Amino acid sequence: MQSINIHDAKTRLSSILADVEKGTETYVICRNGKAIADLVPHKKSSRVKQDPFLSQVKINCDLTAPMTEKEWDLE
Repeated sequence: MQSINIHDAKTRLSSILADVEKGTETYVICRNGKAIADLVPHKKSSRVKQDPFLSQVKINCDLTAPMTEKEWDLE
């Protein structure tokens, strides 16, 4: 991880982003010698990952079976 000040980051932004995109470097952006941000590659989330709440839902019926008249009765 390489430290870089804001002025240098603005001046070399394209090359810095190219390094981060390749995965060869990560940066800590500093203001007055104090770290203010980490510049790291973006991690894409998986679209097939199960939702923790929905994975707890259990369905105890056949959703493909036709409904009976009694099931439609809302009284």
